[in-house]
Amino acid sequence: MTSDSFPDYEQRMARAYDALDAGDEAGAEAALTAALSLAPEAAEARGALGALLRRQGRFHEAAAQFAVAAGAEPGRASWALEQAACLADAGLTEDAWALASAALARRADDAAGHRLAARLQLARGETAAALAHAREARFLAPHDLDGATEVGQVLVDAGDPLAAAEMLEPLLAHAHPADPARAGALVLQGRAWAALAEGGKAARCWRQALEADPEDAGGAARLLAALEAATAAGGADLTPTYVKALFDRYADRFDTDLTQKLRYQAPQLLRQALDTVGVGTGLDILDIGCGTGLGGVEVKPLARFLAGVDLSPRMVEHARARGLYDRLWDADLMGALAEAPGAWDLVVAADVLVYLGDLAPVFRAAAAALKRGGRFAATVERWPGEGPYALRESRRYAHAREHLLAAAQEAGLDVEHLAPVAPRWEKGRPVDGLLFILRKGT
Repeated sequence: MTSDSFPDYEQRMARAYDALDAGDEAGAEAALTAALSLAPEAAEARGALGALLRRQGRFHEAAAQFAVAAGAEPGRASWALEQAACLADAGLTEDAWALASAALARRADDAAGHRLAARLQLARGETAAALAHAREARFLAPHDLDGATEVGQVLVDAGDPLAAAEMLEPLLAHAHPADPARAGALVLQGRAWAALAEGGKAARCWRQALEADPEDAGGAARLLAALEAATAAGGADLTPTYVKALFDRYADRFDTDLTQKLRYQAPQLLRQALDTVGVGTGLDILDIGCGTGLGGVEVKPLARFLAGVDLSPRMVEHARARGLYDRLWDADLMGALAEAPGAWDLVVAADVLVYLGDLAPVFRAAAAALKRGGRFAATVERWPGEGPYALRESRRYAHAREHLLAAAQEAGLDVEHLAPVAPRWEKGRPVDGLLFILRKGT
């Protein structure tokens, strides 16, 4: 840029910013293009045009503008990060990651860089690395509500909405009502609560988001309508995310609370019933929803090989410390059952099915996972009312006896044992439950 062109360049940049303030994107683009005709290497104009194009969804064009800006000012890492963000928006994850990781290598204390890295690592399937970048971004900018919303999105997408909700709660409590980042944060907070089956909290967040942003850029009205429709239809089921978060949070005091406060005895009752039907020993056993391993203690003497699976990684850590299991991993129940068809002599589920509604798919999966002559033993809470099952105020499902029988018949499993039990206590009273052992034909 020559000294002669400088006044005209400045005038055109000023015109571009005035147009942006007025919401005239076409005028702003024309003014920025005119400024660049005088100063093609001007990083400021390239960056402003790139930001405008990105807002319009023209990601490839935006990335090209930021690339020129980065070449003009190689010491400024933000241009490379903006280029990487545009490539990420365009779906070019690996190209974006190459740029972002290089920029972070030069500037490791850049919170925006770590937020972008978290998003990209998650897209690349590197969940642990994504969460590490998310934590670093949060550490570097603890009071940035807009940045926290980006971090929270990564946490929700990574399956940890509880962490997102807990992070956003204090920031939103102290946010100024006019903070432009507040509406987006409230929308995400609502999504986190919805994933945790906290419908009331989610609805409250989305209503507040609509008050903060009547134009509803974050789609709060759509989310609220979907939640209300699902609730009206009785479709507000417990999500795997909710169950995982519940037990991750509960893991450290799980044994004490269950055995002392709730008089939990489902594993002992299952072992007694298994002895009654004569299951024998030397069995390949899968303990689904193994928790901290209380059930494993009871069935270990029957096992040749004992595997345990739970949705909560923290529960699995506690179970591993017992040294009982030959294999432990965290996964959902249906995935674990499908992993090894025809592999198990015995599948046990102590106080696990209370987090599922319709048991027919579970029974079919259990039947496929069992060897011929294998058994599926579990406890449920009994539902005495109308319908096959119901979600109680305790956020646990209760199942009708008739539903168990119908699901077993459909799955081709014979009822070997079915009896009333009290698997635990609640509010000072025994819970009305059922214990069943189903057997696959030989």
